[in-house]
Amino acid sequence: MYSFGEEAVITGSIGTVWQVATDIGGWPAWDPHEQKARFEGDFVPGAKGWSKPAGAPPGTFTITVVQPERIWASEAGIPFGRLRGENRYEPLGDGRIRVSKRVEVHGPFGPLFHLIWEKKMRADMHKSFSALEDEARRRG
Repeated sequence: MYSFGEEAVITGSIGTVWQVATDIGGWPAWDPHEQKARFEGDFVPGAKGWSKPAGAPPGTFTITVVQPERIWASEAGIPFGRLRGENRYEPLGDGRIRVSKRVEVHGPFGPLFHLIWEKKMRADMHKSFSALEDEARRRG
C-alpha cells in the first residue's frame, strides 16, 4: 500500500462544512478538483457515486465509512487495485476545523500513481480545503 495526505485548518460551522463536503453532486460548483460528479440516495456506507476529477479519468466510488460531521471514506477501483480516500473534520473550537484528506493506493499501481498524480492531488487538496471554507461561508 502507498499513501499520502494533507490537512489544513479552516473556519466555519461544522454542520455547514459537513453539508457542503458531502453534497457530492454539488462538488463541481465549488471544488476546483472536480469537473463532474453524481450521487443518488442517502450518504451512507454502501452508497455509490461517480466523479470526474480534473486531470484524471472518471470513475465510480462507494462510500465505506460515515461518522456524521467527523469522517467519511470511499473506495474506487483502479487498474489492479483500489483507491481509498478518507476525509476527516475535527472541530477545534472558536469556529476552527481541522480538515484532512488521506489517499491510499492498494495494488501495484502505487508507484505509477505517485509519479503521475500525487503532486497534483496534494496541491488540489489545499485548493479544495480553501474552496470548502469559502462555500461553507457562502451557504452559512
